[in-house]
Amino acid sequence: MIDLRRLLVLAAVALLAFGTGTAAATPAKSRTTAAAPAAPPPPPPFEPLPPPKIYLFRGAMGPIFSTGMDRLEEKLTKAGFSANVYEFTICRWIGDRAISSYKESPAPIVLIGHSMGGLCSIVISEMAAKENIPISLVIAIDPAHATGDVPLNVERFINIFMSDSVLGGGDVVAVPGFRGHYASYDLKENSRVSHINIEKSDDIHRQIVEMVTQLPRIPPQTQADAVPLRYLVPADTLVELWDSGVRVPVRRGDTMESIAAANRVPLWTLAQSNSLPENAQLTPGQSIIVPRHLTPPEPAAAMAVPPPAVGGRK
Repeated sequence: MIDLRRLLVLAAVALLAFGTGTAAATPAKSRTTAAAPAAPPPPPPFEPLPPPKIYLFRGAMGPIFSTGMDRLEEKLTKAGFSANVYEFTICRWIGDRAISSYKESPAPIVLIGHSMGGLCSIVISEMAAKENIPISLVIAIDPAHATGDVPLNVERFINIFMSDSVLGGGDVVAVPGFRGHYASYDLKENSRVSHINIEKSDDIHRQIVEMVTQLPRIPPQTQADAVPLRYLVPADTLVELWDSGVRVPVRRGDTMESIAAANRVPLWTLAQSNSLPENAQLTPGQSIIVPRHLTPPEPAAAMAVPPPAVGGRK
Protein backbone atom coordinates (compact mmCIF):
# COMPACT_ATOMS: atom_id res chain seq x y z
CA MET A 1 0.00 0.00 0.00
CA ILE A 2 1.37 3.39 -0.99
CA ASP A 3 2.32 5.64 1.89
CA LEU A 4 0.38 8.88 1.36
CA ARG A 5 2.97 11.02 3.14
CA ARG A 6 5.76 9.55 1.06
CA LEU A 7 3.81 10.27 -2.08
CA LEU A 8 3.30 13.90 -1.05
CA VAL A 9 7.02 14.35 -0.37
CA LEU A 10 7.95 12.97 -3.82
CA ALA A 11 5.44 15.27 -5.46
CA ALA A 12 6.88 18.30 -3.63
CA VAL A 13 10.44 17.38 -4.70
CA ALA A 14 9.32 17.02 -8.33
CA LEU A 15 7.62 20.44 -8.27
CA LEU A 16 10.69 22.03 -6.73
CA ALA A 17 12.98 20.54 -9.40
CA PHE A 18 10.65 21.68 -12.20
CA GLY A 19 10.52 25.20 -10.81
CA THR A 20 14.30 25.44 -10.51
CA GLY A 21 14.84 24.23 -14.12
CA THR A 22 12.35 26.74 -15.40
CA ALA A 23 14.07 29.53 -13.49
CA ALA A 24 17.44 28.52 -14.96
CA ALA A 25 16.04 28.43 -18.48
CA THR A 26 14.36 31.81 -18.17
CA PRO A 27 16.79 34.66 -17.54
CA ALA A 28 15.89 36.97 -14.74
CA LYS A 29 14.43 40.29 -15.75
CA SER A 30 17.10 42.93 -15.66
CA ARG A 31 17.18 46.68 -16.00
CA THR A 32 16.69 47.72 -19.63
CA THR A 33 19.94 48.91 -21.22
CA ALA A 34 20.29 51.17 -24.20
CA ALA A 35 21.27 49.38 -27.38
CA ALA A 36 24.79 50.20 -28.54
CA PRO A 37 24.80 52.25 -31.76
CA ALA A 38 25.51 50.16 -34.81
CA ALA A 39 28.95 50.74 -36.28
CA PRO A 40 28.86 52.36 -39.71
CA PRO A 41 29.42 49.87 -42.51
CA PRO A 42 32.97 49.88 -43.89
CA PRO A 43 33.41 51.76 -47.15
CA PRO A 44 33.28 49.59 -50.24
CA PRO A 45 36.70 48.58 -51.55
CA PHE A 46 38.15 51.08 -54.01
CA GLU A 47 38.16 49.87 -57.58
CA PRO A 48 40.86 51.38 -59.78
CA LEU A 49 39.60 53.71 -62.46
CA PRO A 50 40.02 53.00 -66.17
CA PRO A 51 43.30 54.20 -67.70
CA PRO A 52 43.19 57.95 -68.37
CA LYS A 53 42.85 59.49 -71.81
CA ILE A 54 45.61 62.01 -72.33
CA TYR A 55 45.43 65.04 -74.59
CA LEU A 56 48.64 67.00 -75.22
CA PHE A 57 48.83 70.39 -76.92
CA ARG A 58 51.74 72.16 -78.57
CA GLY A 59 52.21 75.92 -78.51
CA ALA A 60 52.48 78.33 -81.43
CA MET A 61 54.66 76.92 -84.23
CA GLY A 62 54.48 73.71 -82.24
CA PRO A 63 56.23 71.37 -84.70
CA ILE A 64 59.31 73.62 -84.33
CA PHE A 65 59.21 74.93 -80.75
CA SER A 66 57.05 72.40 -78.83
CA THR A 67 58.72 69.17 -79.91
CA GLY A 68 59.01 68.14 -76.26
CA MET A 69 55.27 67.46 -76.30
CA ASP A 70 55.78 64.91 -79.08
CA ARG A 71 58.50 63.21 -77.05
CA LEU A 72 56.24 63.14 -73.99
CA GLU A 73 53.42 61.66 -76.09
CA GLU A 74 55.78 58.90 -77.24
CA LYS A 75 56.77 58.08 -73.65
CA LEU A 76 53.14 57.97 -72.48
CA THR A 77 52.14 55.77 -75.41
CA LYS A 78 55.07 53.44 -74.70
CA ALA A 79 53.84 53.22 -71.08
CA GLY A 80 50.53 51.90 -72.42
CA PHE A 81 48.32 54.99 -72.32
CA SER A 82 45.98 56.50 -74.87
CA ALA A 83 47.87 59.74 -75.59
CA ASN A 84 47.71 62.05 -78.58
CA VAL A 85 49.34 65.41 -79.29
CA TYR A 86 47.51 68.25 -81.10
CA GLU A 87 47.97 71.83 -82.20
CA PHE A 88 46.38 74.42 -79.93
CA THR A 89 44.60 75.89 -82.97
CA ILE A 90 42.05 73.03 -82.94
CA CYS A 91 41.57 73.29 -79.18
CA ARG A 92 37.77 73.52 -79.07
CA TRP A 93 37.30 70.77 -81.62
CA ILE A 94 39.46 68.42 -79.54
CA GLY A 95 37.56 69.56 -76.45
CA ASP A 96 34.26 68.53 -78.04
CA ARG A 97 35.77 65.14 -78.93
CA ALA A 98 37.08 64.63 -75.40
CA ILE A 99 33.67 65.45 -73.91
CA SER A 100 31.87 63.09 -76.31
CA SER A 101 34.39 60.33 -75.58
CA TYR A 102 33.88 60.75 -71.83
CA LYS A 103 30.08 60.56 -72.18
CA GLU A 104 30.36 57.34 -74.19
CA SER A 105 32.97 55.70 -71.95
CA PRO A 106 33.91 57.62 -68.76
CA ALA A 107 37.62 57.57 -68.02
CA PRO A 108 39.91 60.09 -66.28
CA ILE A 109 40.88 63.01 -68.52
CA VAL A 110 44.43 64.39 -68.45
CA LEU A 111 45.29 67.63 -70.26
CA ILE A 112 48.92 68.73 -70.77
CA GLY A 113 49.88 71.81 -72.73
CA HIS A 114 52.92 73.96 -73.49
CA SER A 115 52.63 77.72 -74.10
CA MET A 116 49.35 78.31 -75.97
CA GLY A 117 48.71 74.62 -75.42
CA GLY A 118 48.60 75.35 -71.67
CA LEU A 119 45.93 77.97 -72.35
CA CYS A 120 44.08 75.35 -74.41
CA SER A 121 44.09 72.92 -71.45
CA ILE A 122 42.21 75.47 -69.35
CA VAL A 123 39.79 76.22 -72.20
CA ILE A 124 38.89 72.52 -72.47
CA SER A 125 38.54 72.30 -68.68
CA GLU A 126 36.03 75.15 -68.82
CA MET A 127 34.13 73.40 -71.62
CA ALA A 128 33.98 70.21 -69.53
CA ALA A 129 32.80 72.14 -66.46
CA LYS A 130 29.69 73.24 -68.37
CA GLU A 131 28.92 69.54 -68.94
CA ASN A 132 29.65 68.60 -65.28
CA ILE A 133 32.58 66.47 -66.42
CA PRO A 134 35.60 66.24 -64.08
CA ILE A 135 39.16 66.73 -65.28
CA SER A 136 41.52 64.52 -63.32
CA LEU A 137 44.78 66.34 -64.04
CA VAL A 138 45.91 69.47 -65.87
CA ILE A 139 49.60 70.27 -66.32
CA ALA A 140 50.45 73.64 -67.88
CA ILE A 141 54.04 74.14 -69.00
CA ASP A 142 54.91 77.84 -69.28
CA PRO A 143 51.40 78.71 -70.45
CA ALA A 144 50.56 81.97 -72.21
CA HIS A 145 49.86 85.05 -70.07
CA ALA A 146 46.26 85.07 -71.29
CA THR A 147 45.51 81.67 -69.72
CA GLY A 148 42.34 81.75 -67.62
CA ASP A 149 41.77 80.56 -64.06
CA VAL A 150 41.51 76.89 -63.10
CA PRO A 151 37.80 75.93 -62.92
CA LEU A 152 36.21 73.97 -60.09
CA ASN A 153 35.92 70.68 -61.99
CA VAL A 154 39.72 70.23 -62.14
CA GLU A 155 40.86 67.77 -59.48
CA ARG A 156 44.62 68.44 -59.81
CA PHE A 157 46.41 71.36 -61.42
CA ILE A 158 50.15 71.85 -61.80
CA ASN A 159 51.75 74.92 -63.37
CA ILE A 160 55.44 74.90 -64.34
CA PHE A 161 56.35 78.33 -65.65
CA MET A 162 58.72 81.29 -65.68
CA SER A 163 57.09 84.51 -64.53
CA ASP A 164 59.58 86.62 -66.54
CA SER A 165 59.00 84.75 -69.80
CA VAL A 166 57.75 86.86 -72.72
CA LEU A 167 56.32 83.97 -74.74
CA GLY A 168 54.83 82.17 -71.74
CA GLY A 169 54.88 83.34 -68.14
CA GLY A 170 51.26 82.53 -67.28
CA ASP A 171 50.95 82.62 -63.48
CA VAL A 172 47.71 80.64 -63.50
CA VAL A 173 45.54 80.76 -60.37
CA ALA A 174 42.35 78.94 -59.43
CA VAL A 175 38.85 80.39 -59.30
CA PRO A 176 37.48 81.32 -55.85
CA GLY A 177 36.18 78.27 -54.02
CA PHE A 178 38.56 75.84 -55.75
CA ARG A 179 39.01 72.78 -53.50
CA GLY A 180 41.24 70.60 -55.66
CA HIS A 181 44.98 70.01 -55.52
CA TYR A 182 47.09 72.93 -56.80
CA ALA A 183 50.82 73.44 -57.18
CA SER A 184 52.66 76.29 -58.95
CA TYR A 185 56.39 76.32 -59.75
CA ASP A 186 58.11 79.51 -60.94
CA LEU A 187 61.48 78.66 -62.54
CA LYS A 188 62.53 82.20 -63.39
CA GLU A 189 65.72 81.92 -61.30
CA ASN A 190 66.99 78.96 -63.32
CA SER A 191 69.03 80.47 -66.15
CA ARG A 192 69.29 77.12 -67.96
CA VAL A 193 65.54 76.93 -68.53
CA SER A 194 63.76 78.87 -71.26
CA HIS A 195 60.36 78.90 -72.90
CA ILE A 196 61.61 76.74 -75.77
CA ASN A 197 63.24 74.00 -73.70
CA ILE A 198 61.11 73.85 -70.54
CA GLU A 199 58.78 71.22 -72.07
CA LYS A 200 61.74 69.05 -73.17
CA SER A 201 63.01 68.11 -69.69
CA ASP A 202 63.41 64.33 -69.45
CA ASP A 203 63.03 64.58 -65.69
CA ILE A 204 59.70 66.40 -65.94
CA HIS A 205 58.59 63.83 -68.52
CA ARG A 206 59.53 60.99 -66.16
CA GLN A 207 57.56 62.48 -63.31
CA ILE A 208 54.52 63.11 -65.52
CA VAL A 209 54.52 59.49 -66.70
CA GLU A 210 54.77 58.31 -63.08
CA MET A 211 51.95 60.61 -62.00
CA VAL A 212 49.66 59.48 -64.83
CA THR A 213 50.47 55.86 -63.99
CA GLN A 214 49.50 56.38 -60.34
CA LEU A 215 46.38 58.40 -61.07
CA PRO A 216 43.84 55.57 -61.60
CA ARG A 217 45.06 53.76 -58.46
CA ILE A 218 44.62 56.70 -56.08
CA PRO A 219 41.46 56.27 -53.95
CA PRO A 220 39.10 59.27 -53.84
CA GLN A 221 40.59 61.74 -51.37
CA THR A 222 38.84 64.39 -49.38
CA GLN A 223 40.17 67.61 -50.76
CA ALA A 224 39.35 69.70 -47.69
CA ASP A 225 42.90 69.18 -46.36
CA ALA A 226 44.65 69.97 -49.67
CA VAL A 227 46.77 73.09 -49.23
CA PRO A 228 47.78 74.96 -52.42
CA LEU A 229 51.50 75.29 -53.07
CA ARG A 230 53.26 78.24 -54.73
CA TYR A 231 57.02 78.03 -55.09
CA LEU A 232 59.76 80.21 -56.50
CA VAL A 233 62.17 77.39 -57.24
CA PRO A 234 65.79 78.22 -56.31
CA ALA A 235 68.36 78.50 -59.10
CA ASP A 236 69.82 75.21 -60.34
CA THR A 237 67.11 73.27 -58.50
CA LEU A 238 64.91 71.00 -60.59
CA VAL A 239 61.18 70.66 -60.16
CA GLU A 240 59.74 67.88 -58.05
CA LEU A 241 56.06 67.54 -58.94
CA TRP A 242 54.16 67.66 -55.68
CA ASP A 243 50.44 68.07 -56.32
CA SER A 244 49.55 70.05 -53.16
CA GLY A 245 50.48 70.43 -49.52
CA VAL A 246 49.22 68.92 -46.28
CA ARG A 247 49.34 70.30 -42.74
CA VAL A 248 51.54 68.29 -40.37
CA PRO A 249 51.41 68.85 -36.58
CA VAL A 250 54.68 69.75 -34.87
CA ARG A 251 55.75 67.36 -32.10
CA ARG A 252 58.11 68.01 -29.24
CA GLY A 253 61.68 68.14 -30.52
CA ASP A 254 60.72 68.70 -34.16
CA THR A 255 62.71 71.18 -36.23
CA MET A 256 62.28 72.44 -39.76
CA GLU A 257 65.18 70.23 -40.78
CA SER A 258 63.84 67.09 -39.08
CA ILE A 259 60.37 67.54 -40.59
CA ALA A 260 61.91 68.01 -44.05
CA ALA A 261 64.01 64.86 -43.60
CA ALA A 262 61.08 62.81 -42.29
CA ASN A 263 58.95 63.77 -45.27
CA ARG A 264 61.82 63.59 -47.77
CA VAL A 265 61.39 67.11 -49.08
CA PRO A 266 63.93 69.94 -49.45
CA LEU A 267 64.20 72.33 -46.53
CA TRP A 268 63.52 75.34 -48.77
CA THR A 269 60.02 74.04 -49.56
CA LEU A 270 59.02 74.20 -45.90
CA ALA A 271 60.51 77.68 -45.55
CA GLN A 272 58.58 79.01 -48.55
CA SER A 273 55.22 77.30 -47.98
CA ASN A 274 55.18 78.39 -44.32
CA SER A 275 56.83 81.83 -44.75
CA LEU A 276 59.44 80.86 -42.15
CA PRO A 277 63.24 80.92 -42.05
CA GLU A 278 64.89 77.54 -42.47
CA ASN A 279 66.11 77.64 -38.85
CA ALA A 280 62.78 78.79 -37.38
CA GLN A 281 61.96 77.65 -33.85
CA LEU A 282 58.83 75.48 -33.83
CA THR A 283 56.25 75.00 -31.08
CA PRO A 284 54.55 71.66 -30.32
CA GLY A 285 50.99 71.77 -31.68
CA GLN A 286 51.92 74.20 -34.42
CA SER A 287 51.10 73.00 -37.96
CA ILE A 288 53.55 73.02 -40.85
CA ILE A 289 52.60 72.79 -44.54
CA VAL A 290 54.52 69.96 -46.21
CA PRO A 291 54.40 69.21 -49.96
CA ARG A 292 53.11 65.79 -50.93
CA HIS A 293 53.01 63.48 -53.94
CA LEU A 294 50.16 61.27 -55.07
CA THR A 295 52.25 58.42 -53.66
CA PRO A 296 55.68 58.47 -51.98
CA PRO A 297 58.53 59.05 -54.47
CA GLU A 298 61.33 56.66 -55.25
CA PRO A 299 64.30 57.23 -52.92
CA ALA A 300 66.87 59.78 -54.08
CA ALA A 301 65.83 59.79 -57.72
CA ALA A 302 68.43 61.54 -59.87
CA MET A 303 67.05 64.47 -61.85
CA ALA A 304 68.31 65.41 -65.29
CA VAL A 305 68.93 69.06 -66.08
CA PRO A 306 67.19 70.47 -69.19
CA PRO A 307 69.56 71.28 -72.08
CA PRO A 308 70.84 74.86 -72.16
CA ALA A 309 68.69 77.34 -74.04
CA VAL A 310 69.79 78.28 -77.52
CA GLY A 311 70.17 82.02 -77.91
CA GLY A 312 69.25 82.83 -74.32
CA ARG A 313 65.91 82.87 -72.55
CA LYS A 314 62.78 84.02 -74.35
